Amino acid sequence: MTIEAACNQIVKEFRSRPTLRAGSLITTVFGDSIAPRGGTVWLGSLIRAMAEFGISERLVRTSVFRLAKDGWLQSSQVGRRSFYSLTEGGREKFRAATHRIYGEPATDWDGEWCLLLLSNLEAPVKDTLRRECGWLGFGPLSANVLAHPSPDESDLEMTLNRVGAMDEVVIMSARTIRSEASMRALARSAWNLDDIDARYEHFVTMFRPLFAALKKTRNVDPRTAFVTRTLLIQEYRKALLRDPQLPHDLLPAGWHGTAAYQLCRNLYLGLHKAADDYLSECMETADGPLPPAAGNYLQRFGGLGDQAAARRKSA
Repeated sequence: MTIEAACNQIVKEFRSRPTLRAGSLITTVFGDSIAPRGGTVWLGSLIRAMAEFGISERLVRTSVFRLAKDGWLQSSQVGRRSFYSLTEGGREKFRAATHRIYGEPATDWDGEWCLLLLSNLEAPVKDTLRRECGWLGFGPLSANVLAHPSPDESDLEMTLNRVGAMDEVVIMSARTIRSEASMRALARSAWNLDDIDARYEHFVTMFRPLFAALKKTRNVDPRTAFVTRTLLIQEYRKALLRDPQLPHDLLPAGWHGTAAYQLCRNLYLGLHKAADDYLSECMETADGPLPPAAGNYLQRFGGLGDQAAARRKSA
């Protein structure tokens, strides 16, 4: 199977889903492709890019309007053209997600837990914080206690400040002393590990044929690379952002998260350059094409530039 055929098969499966979440896919395009390249895009070029996934112009316009209403995006007008960029809150959320999506999974753990005590919060704020901290990997040990084995402290601080709960939430550290079997059972329940593992397994099954096809080619069509890379991150983050990345001793036997990370990393390495070529050609800002990627983009998955050089040397 060629990489184009494998990509088209995944797009066909995506289009056939009963609920086509265009807003979620647009969020992925902004986080993966637009945010590291200036963060602003002309709506017309976004509409053209989303058509590659079978998403209509009307659905794109409706989705960006909702994302703007929800505080993710903001718009500006230059002549008759509309341009969309991330809000400050949207940028904060993307920064937190970027650490988890493109970073290497934690392998060391000192046995300490970070606990958030929510009993001082009003019910609406508590519900919001549970949802926001869930995206950071926190799980509920009880109605008023969230736990995580090794959260990113800066991401947690930004989340607490954004929700307005910094002064009300009690943050504590704890250590499991005994009852490892009970802790494994609690972890399986608090984070629904069976569901997360099933998502990882589905991801591996979906994208493994694509990796086999990628290994047989040296040149990937930019359009195919962009579509594939976007759906790769879209599907991977659906599992990863639910994953607290617990220590190995607390995970079910045969955990698929490790294989999913390796597959996502290897595919991204093989696709990122051609996908960037598509973005340079097809995405526009008010000043012309998207600027080159900046920030820590080349540090994704352990270093895109270094790994690509090593891959060329070994070929």
